[in-house]
Amino acid sequence: MELATQAALFDAGTHARRWADGYAAAGARADVFHDPADASWLAMLEELAAIAGDDLSHARERVQRHAADIGTGFRIIGEEAERPWPLSPVPLLIDDAEWSTIERGVVQRAELLETILRDLYGPAALVTRGHLPATLVTGSPFYLRPLVGVTPPGGCHLHFVAIDLGRGPSGEWRVLADHLRTPTGAGYALENRLAVSRTLGGLQGRLNVRRHAPFFSAFRDGLAASCRRSDPRIGLLTPGRYNPSYAEQAHLARYLGFLLVEGDDLAALEDKLYVRTIGGLKRVDALWRRLDPRLLDPLAFDSHSRIGVPGLIDSWAEGNVVIANAPGSGVLESTAFGAFLPQLATRLTGADLILPNIATWWCGQPAEAEHVAAELDSMLLSSAFGARTLGLPGDGAVAGAELTREQRAAFLDDLTRRPQDYVGQEVVRLSSMPVVIGDRLEPRPFTLRVFAARDGDGRWQVMPGGFARIGEHPDPRAAVLGEGTWSADVCVHGRDPVPQTSLLPAADSLHVRRNPGTLPSRVADNFYWLGRYLERGEALLAAIRVMLGNSIDADAGAALGARTVGALVDAIVGVGAAPRPDSLRRHDLTQMARIAMESPDWQSVATINGHAQRIAAGSRDRLSADMVRLLDAPFPTHRGMLDRAGSLQRRYAAIAGLSAEHMGRTAAWRFHDLGRRIERGTAITRAARAFGLAGASVDDLSTLLDLADSQISYRQRYLTGIARVPVVDLTVLDPGNPRALAFQVEAIRDHLARLPVLDDDGMAEPQQVEATGLCAVVATAQASTLDAATLGEVERRLMRLSDAIAHRYFLRGAEPLRAGGLTLA
Repeated sequence: MELATQAALFDAGTHARRWADGYAAAGARADVFHDPADASWLAMLEELAAIAGDDLSHARERVQRHAADIGTGFRIIGEEAERPWPLSPVPLLIDDAEWSTIERGVVQRAELLETILRDLYGPAALVTRGHLPATLVTGSPFYLRPLVGVTPPGGCHLHFVAIDLGRGPSGEWRVLADHLRTPTGAGYALENRLAVSRTLGGLQGRLNVRRHAPFFSAFRDGLAASCRRSDPRIGLLTPGRYNPSYAEQAHLARYLGFLLVEGDDLAALEDKLYVRTIGGLKRVDALWRRLDPRLLDPLAFDSHSRIGVPGLIDSWAEGNVVIANAPGSGVLESTAFGAFLPQLATRLTGADLILPNIATWWCGQPAEAEHVAAELDSMLLSSAFGARTLGLPGDGAVAGAELTREQRAAFLDDLTRRPQDYVGQEVVRLSSMPVVIGDRLEPRPFTLRVFAARDGDGRWQVMPGGFARIGEHPDPRAAVLGEGTWSADVCVHGRDPVPQTSLLPAADSLHVRRNPGTLPSRVADNFYWLGRYLERGEALLAAIRVMLGNSIDADAGAALGARTVGALVDAIVGVGAAPRPDSLRRHDLTQMARIAMESPDWQSVATINGHAQRIAAGSRDRLSADMVRLLDAPFPTHRGMLDRAGSLQRRYAAIAGLSAEHMGRTAAWRFHDLGRRIERGTAITRAARAFGLAGASVDDLSTLLDLADSQISYRQRYLTGIARVPVVDLTVLDPGNPRALAFQVEAIRDHLARLPVLDDDGMAEPQQVEATGLCAVVATAQASTLDAATLGEVERRLMRLSDAIAHRYFLRGAEPLRAGGLTLA
């Protein structure tokens, strides 16, 4: 009996029932998990117990670790560093029957919004017949008057929508907000599902959870069907890596097979849109944009925009590029439209809204303004069009009951002057769901974001799930959900088994190709400079380590002669890593080394690492998770300088190993390696000029071997001691030494020979001519006669070669649009 009791304590079902009973006893009927006998919730809790035992905090840590492995993150506006995505291990469970109502309501709403947009940018009958106030439309900053009369390619304004829903205490669902401009969150829903599936591996099969892949496949097919070409090129247009949801955008682009592009990657020419690639300008047929529509085209909208594409709107208006969603669709996001949608639904569709709005009063109408003023304490007050107003504190919604006397007076005063700027809404009370707090389950209010997209036949498909946002506090009012909340996966489940579908095509249905696809010029530029910065940091670190290890920490004082130490100081000062020390004494050299390692005010190792991190952050859709983690790792804080330097050296070696052994030999890898080779060639050329010329001492030559990481190679080859000519030959002219200059220039020539060329006349391009000339100089040099003039010429040629590579491949500005051979289909 005692053994049976002990076994039960470790049984997953026992833990699940205990959690369910305890949660239901402490919870309320408004919670989605109010019945402790609910089989679906018990199954989920059993899966949790199987991996967490009786410690729920372990489950939370595990799902967070999986989210981090996937690369899920977000950024708060104004912050440079990304934060980890806050994911709960407890998913929201919704059965098929309840989901069916949500699905039908979302499709009805998407169709209604499309109908209204088609009218507002077409005949405007809703306004002329008095069904919508003109001020409601023209007062929105997202109503784009220049687009009136323009029919979007494919005839649809909306391709992808997101709708926020709230579940009331009695179980009814209502719409809190529509997202049409740049709907975000689908990538987070996908990442949540991946992380939770890795954590609760058996849940999908036990509950027949519907999958997300068919939805994303339908969306991709829908965008492609709207394009004029049969095999379209589709891009995801991002504002850049500082956008709060950039990590989500990168993940979506990789998952869907879209090009992740910024405005600077694109160019409009003769009413067609192109992406600047290393192979020239190539057509783009569709853009899934995450860029504010007013910034899309400085010629059409905001002339101050530096992240848009001049001429993009003309290309769109001519039907040559699809933009999802169409510019101007954000006019319906205004909170004030919620006051009119119920009547419009009845008038335009002949039916009431399946998912009703929360009650809304637009104060642009006298009776509604009086009602809001009279019922202030029961209202949620907000800006009608999203812009900041004089009468409300802050930028978000404010509960009228929480206004101070002075704030109330300010609101009522501005309401009198500009009533059209304000909206009053009922304060929504939300259902709660379980979330892990500490080591137990506690109820928290939640909202649900649902996504819908057009498929290849133009019909709306709804993602089965979405993601839930969970309030940080037990307050059930919708207004309290904001920054600092958790998210949860949403699992739609039923009795019928779910097909094992995937976004990937069937194994035998896809044409095999070994060309990895289009490489935008900006990405090539990023990979090139990522390689250069990593190699530059490693070279500077090597100089610091030689100075620290041989001049400072030796037991009997300096192990290197003063001239050699002085040359090392010159090398570090010459690259702007630190100021020149007052003397070559141990204390002054230590202080200089510390600055060169970590000072943000100089081109230190830490500064160079920061450059590499920022570049990697903008290319995360093409870098492995391991590479990103190594690049994002914090700067070492070991107590000793040599320990810190050693830790960094191992990190550099790990990154180099990943790039050498785990990156496919694509054009992106070639540019990364080109950057490394040019930077390494420059470093070894400078080192040879400082430590390898005639008259070099043994200390100088030993230092040159250290900087070229060739000490072991030299000792294996020469047993009679250090001599200048063999040292120079090994570190500069030996094509078999991967650290030698000769190896670098041969690798550079090989990369340039394999990269795309624009003409088929067989003639070398300028960058190839430069590389061939550089190889000739190095190949004909002799170690015994190598002098400063020759090494100086090599360095100048390396710099010219770098400029030629940038001019040919890193296309920027208007000049490439006029260059012959750069425009391709």
